[in-house]
Amino acid sequence: MDVLQIDNLAKAYGKVRALQGVSFAVPKGSIFGILGPNGSGKTTLLSIILDVLKADQGNYSWYGQPATKEMRQQIGSLLETPNFYHYLSATNNLRVTQSISKRGDQTDIDRVLKLVKLYDRRHSRFSSFSLGMKQRLAIAAALLGSPKVLVFDEPTNGLDPVGIAEIRELMKSLHQAGHTIIMASHLLDEVEKVCTHMAILQSGRLLTLGSVDELLSDEDLIEIAATDMNQLQSMAASIPGLVRQLETEGVLHLYFEKGQADPPTVNAYFHSRGITLKHLVYKKKKLETRFFELTNT
Repeated sequence: MDVLQIDNLAKAYGKVRALQGVSFAVPKGSIFGILGPNGSGKTTLLSIILDVLKADQGNYSWYGQPATKEMRQQIGSLLETPNFYHYLSATNNLRVTQSISKRGDQTDIDRVLKLVKLYDRRHSRFSSFSLGMKQRLAIAAALLGSPKVLVFDEPTNGLDPVGIAEIRELMKSLHQAGHTIIMASHLLDEVEKVCTHMAILQSGRLLTLGSVDELLSDEDLIEIAATDMNQLQSMAASIPGLVRQLETEGVLHLYFEKGQADPPTVNAYFHSRGITLKHLVYKKKKLETRFFELTNT
């Protein structure tokens, strides 16, 4: 079952068309990444499905039902850096959030603090937290009331590598606990590591969507290297099933049609021609490669 269905959403700010007829569905139990460069329409899209903005065209539904205020209260979200009070503790800040959202109780506050691994710092002032801890507290606020769907806009924005890793592991644990997560991000590596599904936007248009594995499996990739790279490139051109080749930093990347790359066959091909490979690795296509293929066409 899909938790969210988006149909032909459009939004313009004057002459700027932020969204242009975007449609897709978010499967239940997925970590769904909305990926795109700045200005692609990611935040506008999230703002519409959270009822912060009104669409000029199209509609959306949660669990097959029209969006209502009651339905919105069942969705945990983080669109911007929350307005926590710097002089209050983590617990007291969540009490303020709770009084506004009307979700959960004191027991729930302790539960979400444990989930984001801030329970031991529950009495510490917000001002003493690192950026990663502040972001985890924001996610804790979104978890109040045990919503099954979580919506995050750039959850790792501004964090250092340690903070990014913390949020990544938190996303994975929330997913394993049964939450459906919808997140907008421009960090390709993080989307590839965390998300199960994704949609790529550019200039308000949907370029592609599907499971991460499907979107990265349209070609197989084998990396090879030898002492004489010029000879290697010349010989590689005749490998059966080869779609294209590209040399980068002393490594030749061989792209094959899906299911056609076989490292032992490639090794035997060059060995029979007197070339000994000093490097041979089968690699899954990287999201970065796919992203730039799509956005530069």
